[in-house]
Amino acid sequence: MLKGKSVPFALSLLVLSVSASAQGTSDAALRTKVDSIAMQMLQTTGVPSASVAVVTHGRVAYANAYGAAKLDPRALATPEMRYAIGSISKQFTATAILLLQQEGKLSLDDPVSKFVPGLTRGNEVTIRQLLSHTSGYQDFWPQDYVMPMMLLPTTPQAIVDRWAKQPLDFAPGSRWQYSNTNYTIAGMVIEKASGMPFFQFIRRRISQPLGLASASDFDANPRNGDATGYLRYGLGPLRIAPDAGPGWTYAMGELSMTPRDLAKWDISLINHSLLKPESYRALTSAVALNNGASTGYGLGVDVSMQGDRFMVEHSGEVSGFTAENIVFPDDSVAIVVLTNQDAAPAAGAIAGQISQILFATEDAQADSRTAQARAIFDGLQRGTVDRSLFTSNANAYFSQQALADFASTLGPLGAPTGFVQTRKSERGGMVYRSYKVSFPNRTLRAWTYEMPDGKLEQYQIAPAG
Repeated sequence: MLKGKSVPFALSLLVLSVSASAQGTSDAALRTKVDSIAMQMLQTTGVPSASVAVVTHGRVAYANAYGAAKLDPRALATPEMRYAIGSISKQFTATAILLLQQEGKLSLDDPVSKFVPGLTRGNEVTIRQLLSHTSGYQDFWPQDYVMPMMLLPTTPQAIVDRWAKQPLDFAPGSRWQYSNTNYTIAGMVIEKASGMPFFQFIRRRISQPLGLASASDFDANPRNGDATGYLRYGLGPLRIAPDAGPGWTYAMGELSMTPRDLAKWDISLINHSLLKPESYRALTSAVALNNGASTGYGLGVDVSMQGDRFMVEHSGEVSGFTAENIVFPDDSVAIVVLTNQDAAPAAGAIAGQISQILFATEDAQADSRTAQARAIFDGLQRGTVDRSLFTSNANAYFSQQALADFASTLGPLGAPTGFVQTRKSERGGMVYRSYKVSFPNRTLRAWTYEMPDGKLEQYQIAPAG
């Protein structure tokens, strides 16, 4: 249930289309746009509520909540309410491990058997492999619902006895596979190395130093929040989601907090205010498999480049709740979206659209260049080009054969129903732009390279991937 590495969701649609920074959006304009995005997405998806926080310039620029935190009796959501954040909790667990490593109480390369004996191949599996999901231990909760046994209390030891003493799904370090079992074991490692209960360590060493007041209280309820969590069966009505019993979510997904407090956590990642620099590098560096291939996953976080920007991200899902947390450390930007329905797309979609408005505000030439690209496309449908727009290289590319092929294949499609810029970046001293060209039954991609004098060195068209 508690997902990570699942956000190619809306971020696969995420368009970081310019090299401008988020500083170009005023707070007033940001509020208006965020409000519109969130309210429209709730209406589209039917998710009861969303609570959002946006960080720009390394500060919380806006926090607001939308919809109903509870349906019966109805209670409106407020940004002061706590929501379960699910697997976003994993980066807190990873941070606790790194704090202990800084104190010399463990090493990421220690075998798990040093702290939790009796596990399958525990002398070979390292703590780093637990935190990066490369251990091979079987996931005890891949389902998107709460099974009957999970309505009853359990203990971390009972979980590892059942799932971490089976044969591994693969040799340690040979594959990446998301597994909540890894973080149950990691919680036990923290308790053994620190000499205190897991949640006490999180409270004393992370929540309290960073002022995360809403994340400092824990009880037996894995959804220790103020909002009620909901689910749907198919397209049916919203129904209250069941709670997993105490002990199941533990170190891999039990935290609840307000979006503003999760944003404070993000600011600490941006400012490197809790860990040493080398620990942050470990947290946010993609772990490699034994064969050298990148997993795209650090320690409790997905790490990737989105356009020209470095992104640290993780989603979260626990019974009744879905959450999304995105940090662009180099841009001092973060986006938090918490919702109270599980298996729902709203959190990711809202975060993706907010990302677009933050990073697509300063491309002054976008409209004129899009109009020019559309006009060139229209000409190619007829087998003609205005050669004054192109460099000599591009004009050589547009041979008579090329123009004939463009006309014969693009002309029958008719007029596009949409033509929008989806990305802008720089390469080889030129400006790169990509466009989505929509038709009723298919979508194409057009892309250009633009010289400093404005002439086009390239204009190409292909089916959209």
